[in-house]
Amino acid sequence: MNKALQGHTALVRQLDERGLLSPHWRAVWERTPRELFLPERVWRQDADRCRPVTTTAGRAALVFADEPVVTQVDDGAEEGPGVATSSNSQPSMVARMLHLLDVRDDQQVLEIGTATGHVAALLSARLGDQHVTSVEIDPALSAQAEANLAAVGYRPRLVVTDGEDGWPAGAPYHRIIATCALRHIPHQLIKQLHPDGVLVAPRVGDFWCGSLVRLVTAEGGSAAGSFTGTATYMPMRSHRGGSSAAPDTSHPRSRETAVPPQEMLTPGFALYAGARLPGTTLIEGRHEEALRVWAGDGQGAGAIADADGTVTEFGERDLWHESETAWQEWDSLGRPAAEDFGLTVTTDREYVWLHTPDQPVRGLFPVSLGSADR
Repeated sequence: MNKALQGHTALVRQLDERGLLSPHWRAVWERTPRELFLPERVWRQDADRCRPVTTTAGRAALVFADEPVVTQVDDGAEEGPGVATSSNSQPSMVARMLHLLDVRDDQQVLEIGTATGHVAALLSARLGDQHVTSVEIDPALSAQAEANLAAVGYRPRLVVTDGEDGWPAGAPYHRIIATCALRHIPHQLIKQLHPDGVLVAPRVGDFWCGSLVRLVTAEGGSAAGSFTGTATYMPMRSHRGGSSAAPDTSHPRSRETAVPPQEMLTPGFALYAGARLPGTTLIEGRHEEALRVWAGDGQGAGAIADADGTVTEFGERDLWHESETAWQEWDSLGRPAAEDFGLTVTTDREYVWLHTPDQPVRGLFPVSLGSADR
């Protein structure tokens, strides 16, 4: 057995031992090695930027590990800052998403974000390529994916278009899977699903982390379903965050925090706070080897909280105090986990709920920032 086959076999065995693969899906993974879908140039995501992988040993270590492999930086531009813009996703996350998708024989599936073509190949191996449509906004990536897929004998329908719009010409679909993060779930995608159709997608989280959601369509053009844990994906190009105002640091206010910053780094609270404080970002980092958390609203207010309990706020809003208030509410609710929350998408809005769709988590400041509506 050559080293590439050994590495792939070990990776699939690891996914199986973790309970991520059914017998049917294990057989599909075994005959669909991810290394066949990777370009010559790949990068590893480090804390500050993507680093090119330049050695054979380093490449093998990355390809056969349960890690994402960055396959494009800076939208393909040379001499950029090294920001990841396309990747071959982490295998365990792909396995999780395909399990949630729950495809059945003869169903039609739409993938948002072709990238290298690996997920399209897995779906083609499971369903037959005549049942798979995949859309990609980047023509160069789509062309490379087409070549990768053809090399292993698959020719699903590949379309160059913005995934925000899906692909109405191929609708209706039984299943839709997004392999890029969505800031919101476009209702256009919901419209392209059969009744009782399923959409699985990572949803961008401004407040610390993103989460995976599984939605099922209902009568009246709506869809609802639960979150199923964290997910870190690059956002769809049309869903990338725009520019925002830097915090006004001219009048800093320092105090001791009532809630240590590490207590806010919890998936369940991230979902709750994201709904209660729409527009507020929370980012985790390090300062002098210790935890530091930055918060901002994009309109001049911000806060810096350190692991020693010191918090400094800027701007007109007491943003950290608002975050503490939301945390105390979440704590009083019994600290619900991410899986206790869900999402409903209708024709004109989407909202996060706790336990059931009739319990929406409304914005803390509904007059200025909106309520449950996005």
